[in-house]
Order: sequence, then structure tokens, then C-alpha cells
Amino acid sequence: MAAAVLFGSFTLFLLLSVPIGIALGFATLVTILYSGSLPLDFLAQGLVTSVDSFPLMAVPFFILAGEIMGKGGISERLFKVANTIVGNKTGGFAIATILTCMFFAAISGSGPATVAAIGGIMIPAMVRQGYDKKFATAVVCAAGSLGVIIPPSIPMVIYGVVGSTSIGNLFIAGIIPGILVAIGLIIWTYFYSKKKGYRGQSEKSTFMDFLRATWEAKWALLVPIIILGGIYGGIFTPTEAAVIAVVYGLVAGLVLYRELHIKDLPKVFIDSALTTATVLIIVGTATAFGRLLTIEQIPGQVANAMLSISDNKFVIILLITLLLLIVGCFMDTLAAIIILTPILLPIAINLGFDPIHFGIVMVVNLAIGFITPPLGVNLFVGSGISGLSIESLSRAIMPFFVAMVITLLFITYIPQISLLLIE
Repeated sequence: MAAAVLFGSFTLFLLLSVPIGIALGFATLVTILYSGSLPLDFLAQGLVTSVDSFPLMAVPFFILAGEIMGKGGISERLFKVANTIVGNKTGGFAIATILTCMFFAAISGSGPATVAAIGGIMIPAMVRQGYDKKFATAVVCAAGSLGVIIPPSIPMVIYGVVGSTSIGNLFIAGIIPGILVAIGLIIWTYFYSKKKGYRGQSEKSTFMDFLRATWEAKWALLVPIIILGGIYGGIFTPTEAAVIAVVYGLVAGLVLYRELHIKDLPKVFIDSALTTATVLIIVGTATAFGRLLTIEQIPGQVANAMLSISDNKFVIILLITLLLLIVGCFMDTLAAIIILTPILLPIAINLGFDPIHFGIVMVVNLAIGFITPPLGVNLFVGSGISGLSIESLSRAIMPFFVAMVITLLFITYIPQISLLLIE
């Protein structure tokens, strides 16, 4: 009965449009009052202890690093590099946009931040090149999901903390799946562009053009090398890497590129602080929600129910995939990871799945939730930039959704895609 009160009140609060972080807290509080078996300070203690974690400190620093680099002139330089590679191909401008999102994902760690940083520049530019606005916006929204798949990734940090898994290994494991998702998006973009007659630029870029663009973007391109190289080389931890990314971003924006100014910093700090506050509220209330689930022994009941459906591990992992896709439509990625990891990870391990591989499967699943309504955060950001309605954008994004789901199945059923670089 306590489980029914917990999930019933949570659903009710969501239907009343209560923000998910607050809804999780209220549902936990209502259940505590109903059961009477826990003290009222259980929720307050959960809010404090859940964020008292050294690895979790990486989250606000990666958010700040993404804000700094998004405003430091990095996006335009990354696009120039991508455009010299594929700009003359069919749909070259759109493909270059996907590559730019992939590059920026290796800096920001956030899906909506990637859409905001790249979309503000590339959606108007693609429309000027003759691309349909719906398609242009859908390209950026879909490619923005790479922000949480390609490391550094904030959801991977949360999964690592909740699942007691190496964050460094998760970052390394996310590289090939992220590239594979980008390839899936590029394939659809190419065929659609060919059908619509979206041709690339008439002049083919030379190798010297590529070298010049790469040289201009060298400080931006060095960021993922420094972060991942430092973590995997044992030089610093993921949390320390996040701090280094902030310092590096400030130096690149203020001194090297000189497109970030001192007067811009207060807004950058305020925006990142607001985002961090939102994230940490969700982390705190979702942790308390998850602990209450454990006390009520709900994870064990869910595990037994799923294992009773079939003893075929491929069937069960398909059911888990469908569950995550549905959850991603309605729940914030970080909240979903905190609540579902204690439930689903033991099932996955029991089926013989590596915790690192399962973490990547979870993150890619929930990354697709960034482009699926009604939550679809990337859609809301893209809609705000382009002025299109969520309804029309949701229809335009569907082929990209299909491409991402197909790629997800490859990642799910071929563990070597995720584990190759850490074996």
C-alpha cells in the first residue's frame, strides 16, 4: 500500500505540473506521513547526505565549464572544422552541425546546453542555406542528445555514484557508443537531404583549409583530450578534471580566444548556479525517494516480477529498454538514474551484464528521452530558438528517434561496443 501511495502521489503531482524535483520530495513526504514508520526528518537527511559526495562535485563544475565554453567562441570554431570535412557533401551543412554537436558534447556534458550553444548559431544558418526550419531544428535537437552520451557526461557521473561504478571507465566506455549514435543520425540526415536536394557547398575545402580551421579550434579540441587523457592516465580524478575544465575554459575564453569578457562572467556564474541548484534538488529528492523504495522492498519485488516473465536474458533486457524509453518520456534523466539504478542494476548483473555496459545502455536510453514528448527538454530548447511549436517539432524528430533506437539496440546487444576501450 505504501508503494501505491508513493507512486500514486508522485503521478498526481506530475499531472498538476509540479516540477519533478519538488514532486519527488512531496511524494516521499506524503508516503512518510501515511506509513508513520519513518521520522519526518528522513527527507531532510536524504537531501543533505545525497549531495555530500566528492564524485558528485564534478556535476556543478562540468555545468560551469559548459556555460563558459558555450559563450567563449568555441561553437563557431568547431563548426568550421566540421564544415571543412563534410561541407561539400549532400546535406553537408546539416552533417557538419551533427559533428559540431558531437565535438561540443565532449565539452559540455549536457544535452540542453549543447542544443542551446549550437542551435542558436546553426538553426538560422541552416535556414539561410535553404534547409527546412523543422528539419534544421530537429537535427540540432537530436544531435544535442550526444551531450550526455559522449564524455564527459553528467548522467554518467550520477550513475557512477549511485551504482558504485568507475566514472572514468564510464567516460571511456561512452566514446564509441556516442560516435555510433552520431553515425546513425548522419545516415538519416544524408538520405533525407538527398531526397530534398540539400546540396553541400560548391567549393570543396582543401586540406589546408582543414588545417587552418583545426589550428583556430585547437584550444577547443584539446579539452576532451585533456579531460579523458588525464582521467585514464591516472593524473586526476573525474572531479578534478571538471575543475581543470573550468580553469581551462576561462583561460581559453578570456585570454586565448578573447570572446568571453569579464563583464560576461556574472551571468555565466548565475546561469550555472541556477542549473546546478535544479540538478542538486532533483538528486536530493530522488535519492530520498529511492531510499524509501528500498525500505519498502520495492526493487526486489520489481526484479522478481521481471525475472518471472522470462528466463531469457535478451527478452528481459528488451523489457528494461522499453521501460527506460517510456520513463525517459516523463521523467528527468538524473531522477530516473537515481531511482531506477538500484532496481535495474542488480537484475542486469544477475543476467550477466557488465555494470559499465549497463550504465551506457541506461544513459543512451534516457538520452533519447531528451527528444521525446511530453518532457523532451531538447525539444523545448529547440522550440525556443526556432519559434516552432512542440507538436510540429515532435513530428519532425521522429525519424531521428527511430535512428537512435536502432543504434541503441546495437549498443545493448553488442557489449563490445561499450567495453572495447576499457578491456
